[in-house]
Amino acid sequence: MNIEQIRAAADRLEGHVRRTPMLSSPFLDEIAGRRVWIKPECLQHTGSFKFRGAWSAVSALPEDAKARGVIAFSSGNHAQGVALAAKAHETSAVIVMPRDAPEVKIDNTRKLGAEVILYDRAAGENRDAIGAEISSERGLTLIKPYDEPLVIAGQGTTGLEIAAQAIEVGVVQADVIVCCGGGGLSSGIALALEAEAPGLRVRTAEPEDFDDVARSLRSGKIERNSKLSGSLCDAIITPQPGNLTFPILKRLAGPGFSVTENEALRAVAHAFNRLKLVAEPGGAVALAAALFHGDEIEGDDVIVTISGGNVDAEVFQQALRTPNEGSPKGDAI
Repeated sequence: MNIEQIRAAADRLEGHVRRTPMLSSPFLDEIAGRRVWIKPECLQHTGSFKFRGAWSAVSALPEDAKARGVIAFSSGNHAQGVALAAKAHETSAVIVMPRDAPEVKIDNTRKLGAEVILYDRAAGENRDAIGAEISSERGLTLIKPYDEPLVIAGQGTTGLEIAAQAIEVGVVQADVIVCCGGGGLSSGIALALEAEAPGLRVRTAEPEDFDDVARSLRSGKIERNSKLSGSLCDAIITPQPGNLTFPILKRLAGPGFSVTENEALRAVAHAFNRLKLVAEPGGAVALAAALFHGDEIEGDDVIVTISGGNVDAEVFQQALRTPNEGSPKGDAI
């Protein structure tokens, strides 16, 4: 992986991806004790950054492979990204999804024209094996959710935008906290920042009990999670860091954050109340780290991603009912 691959992906994405803004709120600054800059990829096509990597991968396929179709496995955000990218390129998509994925993600993937095959991750069914079998039978190209160079390159275009937008607001040195599952987004952003904004450092954010990347960064080797389900932050629950993504993060990332589900839900509520953004819990863990783990951050500024907004109504309502201790008083802006 290198910056040229990310720049090439940016060229392919031009005119097809949204350049999401950099947002701020004085209320969030007060909670965090520093300026907080939010990169809301929940405003991206299909409601998450995953569309970037999906378009990057599908658009780079040879015509014969594109004609046969693609397959992916995902809990929902990569699924929707691949489904929409495949539809736009007039090819078919098969998506292998866990049965316990949020219903909104399963429904949206089907509505985007993909064939959805469900599996039981809690019972130990192996999505890789299912995907490999179907791919072999039908001649489909597998687009991995994070451990794939074209996908990492597409996610890295987020970092190119962050680098340019940080300059626009006068930020040259800061932590960039990124919601992290397998590490595709965080490693892509880290590579982009290394080249374009070396004063900005990626740090990963994960839910507690599923903080394999943070533990791997501490130990210097890939660590696995002991369980594969059971968190509201479903979008970023992966078995372990990627074989491609971890070496990048080991070289470029700072220490990772681990946040509680309560903190993630409170961050979802703050994003809605203060910025009018809809975030899913897994997409809000970076904001939660900035707001509630300020003692682990240095400097006057911090940049965070809100990586996805595909949240079931019940979970969103739960977030809005979650008490936000210490919130500043005043009207949302």
